[in-house]
Amino acid sequence: MSRIEDLTDRVERLLLRHEELQRTNALLQQQLQATAQERDSLRARLSAARARIDTLIDKLPAPASATTGEDDELPPDDRA
Repeated sequence: MSRIEDLTDRVERLLLRHEELQRTNALLQQQLQATAQERDSLRARLSAARARIDTLIDKLPAPASATTGEDDELPPDDRA
């Protein structure tokens, strides 16, 4: 083969490789976008769950010993 034919073959292979890489890049971009959307959704769900937990914690009654400083919750025979 002549040098021009060799060069033509190499250019054609490079073009094919370039097209293949473009397709791969497009697929990776789609995967990245889907992963980012999933991440954002999980962050939103986590934030909502934290808010619900905070609300439930706020609704819990304070322990009696914390407000009075005494062991009112223990029966008389279990006190030290």
